[in-house]
Amino acid sequence: MAVRQMDEEALEELLAVAVADAVPDEVMPPVAGPPGWTAQRREAFREWHRSRFPGLGGPLRESTFTIVHDGEVVGSARLALSDSHDSHDVLETGMWLGRSQRGHGIGTAALRLLLDEAAKAGARTVVADTLAHNSAALGALRRNGATLTTSRDSVDVLAELTPRQTPREPSAPSAE
Repeated sequence: MAVRQMDEEALEELLAVAVADAVPDEVMPPVAGPPGWTAQRREAFREWHRSRFPGLGGPLRESTFTIVHDGEVVGSARLALSDSHDSHDVLETGMWLGRSQRGHGIGTAALRLLLDEAAKAGARTVVADTLAHNSAALGALRRNGATLTTSRDSVDVLAELTPRQTPREPSAPSAE
């Protein structure tokens, strides 16, 4: 199990996973046009990730990673400087997994590793937004020690996590 900084080779592997095992709305910002993985949408997916290659110090202040399980790319994760903070103390995170990879503990393990990446970047807090009905995300967040806050007037849940200051050794995901 690993999270690896995105590069051009990994990006093509990730796009193949997205096309085979996800719908565009799950894995990228909306793109106008017909539904499905059109040529325009595939190129927009590539450009979205390429624009983040410079990482947290780049103009978009965001890094993307591949999630690798058993030697195969199975999804993507991101860390971004929080818009509400000017330092590396608070990072935002998000991730997606191919549909066939969900429900196997991979998201929980990947989040653990992503928290280690956040600690290496100097983050003291990592925040994530998800929907109240996303039980898989909520479970992964809880298993990683998140404090969850639900908004009264929406279906959004804000999760706050604290990275360990000493990154952990990678471990295999557990069956969940």
